[in-house]
Amino acid sequence: MKITEIAETLNAEILTSNNGDIDVQTACSADLMSDVMAFSKENTMLLTGLVNPQVIRTAEMMDIRVVVFVRGKKPLDNMIEMAEEKGIVLLATQYPLFEASGRLYQKGIRGRGV
Repeated sequence: MKITEIAETLNAEILTSNNGDIDVQTACSADLMSDVMAFSKENTMLLTGLVNPQVIRTAEMMDIRVVVFVRGKKPLDNMIEMAEEKGIVLLATQYPLFEASGRLYQKGIRGRGV
């Protein structure tokens, strides 16, 4: 799924200018970055309600290329700048975590799998 499709599905605002031609097939939904590190895989999308610089650092470390902030939360400008420097796309949606995850699942995005 491309960034524009993700944004459309979630009625999300794209917060970064580096929207590129990223194709995402899997997602991870979590507010604990330790869970993200334990259960995510590369080229995945992270959905979270946590808004702090650790999210960007974790995304970079885990090769997560897209982060969606849920529940109407938006990162500060310094986080957006950090994400752009690292090549990470940021989006923000009003949907809660559960509903945003479900909407993406309906469109074919899957979790890591066991």
